[in-house]
Amino acid sequence: MIETERSIGIGMVGAGMIGQLAHLSNFAEIPGCHVTALAELRSDLGRQVADKFGVPKLYPDHRAMLDDPMVEAVIVVTRRPATGPVALDCLNGGRHVLSEKPMAHSMAQAKRLVTAAQARDLRYAIGFMKRHDAGTALAHQLVQNFRDSGEMGRVLLMRSWCYTGEFACNSKGFIMTGETRPDGITLWPVAPDWVPPDRHEDYAWFLNVFIHDINLLRHLAGGTPRVRSVDLDRCNGRLVTFDCGDFPAILEMAEVNSAHWSEGVEVVFEKGRLVLSLASPLLRVPAAVTLHRSNGEVVAFQPDWSWSFRRQAEAFVADIRSKREPLASGADSVADIQLVEDIWRRHLGHA
Repeated sequence: MIETERSIGIGMVGAGMIGQLAHLSNFAEIPGCHVTALAELRSDLGRQVADKFGVPKLYPDHRAMLDDPMVEAVIVVTRRPATGPVALDCLNGGRHVLSEKPMAHSMAQAKRLVTAAQARDLRYAIGFMKRHDAGTALAHQLVQNFRDSGEMGRVLLMRSWCYTGEFACNSKGFIMTGETRPDGITLWPVAPDWVPPDRHEDYAWFLNVFIHDINLLRHLAGGTPRVRSVDLDRCNGRLVTFDCGDFPAILEMAEVNSAHWSEGVEVVFEKGRLVLSLASPLLRVPAAVTLHRSNGEVVAFQPDWSWSFRRQAEAFVADIRSKREPLASGADSVADIQLVEDIWRRHLGHA
């Protein structure tokens, strides 16, 4: 039976731009939960954000917040090397966790987190909000339907691309101060120990930017592919090919100086192709879904008018209530970390 009466107490770790615009603004409004605490190392920023969103309790760090029995679930939106240690503390403290991606920077780190969540039967979700996008949900269902029915023939190829573009989309309404982030917090290494130190920054950048697209490719392919070839030699303009069993897949990566965001997945069938085109993350619209049939017919679907970050927040609360595995769980995302490691082992000549 799904519990519906009690409001779930949410604790927020991190009050930066994304924390405010993509997470606090949603959890402060959706039914079934209330943001009861905020932990922020920058005291002035924390105070201003808590006042703006009506958060009753402000803590200097996440450890102090974990002493609060009203906090049942924690949203972790902090600097990437601190994400894993903070999430681990929260899981070990018996709290459900939604952390920003990537969950970790190595398989060893990722497995520690998943083990902690499973040992305490906690909901542990990773911030792949693009899986929650209404357009992604529609595309996923269409791909499954076409593969089951054979209406579009076999899948011949799957292509995922991310050329980036304008991320913030003229976002306004968030608070920032000139405070310096304090040192002394626990940080995990940003790369596995077999990655040379002079490549750590590049590895971490690749992981942070493109793990969304690896995760989406896995989601729409219906499984985890095998890395076939890697071309990461150029700092901008990179390719990875995969073997998905019945068909190949390709990941194209580049950073383009453009106001237009370009990211998506294309599934090529024998009788046409389905294209999922994602909007810039802070643009509050769903992804576009278009079917191009081989007879020339083009069908533009209209997903529910919604925002992926809002749907992600709603899903996390529902996951806790129903004790179900999140759509983008930590256990599932271990496969993303493994693929990134496989890509880089091949790139560095370790495979």
